[in-house]
Order: sequence, then C-alpha cells, then structure tokens
Amino acid sequence: MHSQLQTPQKTESAAEIVLRIARNLHRAVNADALAISLPVLRRLLATKTLTEISLPELQRRRDIVQRKHVLRMLAIEAGFDCWEDYRHALDDMNAEQVSHFDQLSRAAGYPNLWFSTFEEAQDYAWEHNGRALKIGSQAVVLIG
Repeated sequence: MHSQLQTPQKTESAAEIVLRIARNLHRAVNADALAISLPVLRRLLATKTLTEISLPELQRRRDIVQRKHVLRMLAIEAGFDCWEDYRHALDDMNAEQVSHFDQLSRAAGYPNLWFSTFEEAQDYAWEHNGRALKIGSQAVVLIG
C-alpha cells in the first residue's frame, strides 16, 4: 500500500494577496477592453496617485502606469498615506482583512457598476441584488 504525502496548502498572507491584486490590476490597465482598463484608471485618478492628467489622456498613455502607482492606489484606498506604511501594516493583518480587494479584482469592470458614493451603491445593490464595496471615496456594485 502506497500512501501519498499531501503537502499542506500555504495560505496567502495579506501582503501576498495585495501584491497579487496589484499585479492583476496593473495588467488590467493595459487591457484592450475599456470596461477592464477604465475602472482601474479611474481609481488611480480618484486617489490622486496620478495627477495633472485627464482620464482620456491617461487611457491613451497607459504605459506611464507602473506597479508602484497601483500599490499606492491600493494603500490610499485602504486609508494609508503611502505604500510603505500600508506594506508594514499588512504584516499585522490576515487575509480576511484584505479580501474585499480580491473580490473586487475578480469581478471589477463590466457588468459591475461604479458609483461616486458608497450610499448610492448600497441603494442600487439592495434594489438589484448586488453587493456594494467601498473603494476609496467611490464604490462599485458587484452583480452576480
């Protein structure tokens, strides 16, 4: 009888989750589909990670977006001033404390709807059986 040894699944740390999400969002910036790239570009502008550039210009010049910009955006959305501060805080967090980013990255873009306030998103989500997530000062409703 041959027994197979199973290696235990290592769960991702909060920092690993955020870094993976940043990588995926950075890829989304360069997606051909506007429904995928625009939500991330809007978030970069909303968090003032990139300034003095309009959304249409940023869409045309997406090559200027670097991973450090996405990491700073995620830090600001989480309430930190910079990525470095957020990165240190992540060491004391568990995966559940950053899971909202993971859910958003899996479902961001079409057909999910973005709102300028969390309250508007909550109202829409309640009426249409969706789920509202606060992203910085904006919110998105995940459908499905």
